[in-house]
Amino acid sequence: MNNRNYNIYFHTHTVSGIVISVALFVIFFAGSFSFFRDEIINWERSESTALTKEIQLDYNNALQHLDKKYILHGRNITISKPSIEDRVAVSMEGTKDTLAPAKQKEGQFFYLNNKNYKSYTYEESYSLGELLYRLHFFAQIPYPIGYYLSGFTALFFLFAIITGVLLHWNKIVSNFYMFRPKEKLKTLWTDAHTALGMIDLPFQFVYAVTGAFFMIKLLIVAPAVMALYGGDQNKLYKELEYIDADYKFENKKLANPFNVNELVAKAKSNWADFEITRVFIQNYGDANMHVMVEGEMLNHKKFTEIGKIDFRVADGKVIAKKDPVSQTSYLDIVKNVLYRIHFGDYGGYALKIISFILGIITCFVIISGVMIWLVARQKNNLPEKKRRFNAVVVRIYLAICLSMYPITALAFIGSKIFYPLSQSNLFTLYFGGWLLLIIFFIIKKDDSFTNKFCLISGSILGFLIPVTNGIVTGNWFWNSFMQNKIQIFFIDVFWIFLASISLYVAYHLKPKNSN
Repeated sequence: MNNRNYNIYFHTHTVSGIVISVALFVIFFAGSFSFFRDEIINWERSESTALTKEIQLDYNNALQHLDKKYILHGRNITISKPSIEDRVAVSMEGTKDTLAPAKQKEGQFFYLNNKNYKSYTYEESYSLGELLYRLHFFAQIPYPIGYYLSGFTALFFLFAIITGVLLHWNKIVSNFYMFRPKEKLKTLWTDAHTALGMIDLPFQFVYAVTGAFFMIKLLIVAPAVMALYGGDQNKLYKELEYIDADYKFENKKLANPFNVNELVAKAKSNWADFEITRVFIQNYGDANMHVMVEGEMLNHKKFTEIGKIDFRVADGKVIAKKDPVSQTSYLDIVKNVLYRIHFGDYGGYALKIISFILGIITCFVIISGVMIWLVARQKNNLPEKKRRFNAVVVRIYLAICLSMYPITALAFIGSKIFYPLSQSNLFTLYFGGWLLLIIFFIIKKDDSFTNKFCLISGSILGFLIPVTNGIVTGNWFWNSFMQNKIQIFFIDVFWIFLASISLYVAYHLKPKNSN
């Protein structure tokens, strides 16, 4: 490689990496925990549910319960299961009956317990698992700023990955095996950054591409909507099958009683290993009432597999049907594969654990890249003012990034002791505590102390998480295992392992000579 190309790749890699380093660390750290979002939610609520994506609900009883509270006649109702928990999401449009009171014309969204039918608003159902999941794409920042920030961070990360590969292309094999922990500090950081970066490369590439796609696809799609669809985005959504068929409301009461449970069971019986994930009811109680049942095949049977059956309730006739086995289209593959590989929900706990480890490795690659940048800019030939500025920048970077570990562990403890924490109180605990730690480490002005303090304090708090759970709820991890409460057991044991590893690392850290 000639010097000109090398310098272009080097500076592009360095600038793109440094600019996004803090945002990227937050994304990967919170995103790593997000692989266990469902487990965290159930652990926090001291609940354990069946490990299935299928909706576990008596639809008839649930709808009768909701009808008494909201009056469902003429409404469109969507019941879905966004995560593996004992609650389903219910979205209701206002009634189409023009003569109905204004209250019935209001839409509703809430979560419904599938056992006792107790409803919760989004704020009431908010959890630490939801916070970490949304933090990994900056949803706490007002829309669309947070989404675009995370999307462009992923896009810049893609540039950093590509330029990093080009930089090391000629020595990609030899550098992979080169690790010199006893050499000077810059050599240590460089070897760790290169070796771990290459190990983690496929994982990083997948998440850079899918993350950018999810968060900034609106900017990508907008020109196509304007050029090909005359600005009518509904036409595009219809072609992409994101909009369900719309049936006319006849404003006539359905003559015969209906049984949604039977329709769902009938849809499920069409295919073996088929799980119901969404039920869409149109024109509830009307003569032209329809029930659309949607589901997926089990992951080990088919990777992209959406099946649908549309029933007309009046006579039970199947109006439309999509076979998940024989009618999977190219469009289905394009829409679903990116989601599957991003969420990593198709390989059980083994894939989630591997994904978590690779995510944490990426966090280390980010930190090591920042440290390489700092060590390279602490040369004696640079003015003292520039060296101090560079050191302050990295100090702030490390304070923000490394303090995520202890504050996340503390949030687990707080969410258990003070359950249920409201969304605002959870924000105060997590983001308020995070801010205080950041300020403390910046004032302390000791990067080595920041690193060791975060590892040790995070480890101690991590060990206290299963202890707190046992004291508060009686769900000691051995009891959870014996009672088959797998999700609760997993989180407790997960923190024991994580805390043990980080404590081991903390006590084996030794200062290195930077020269």
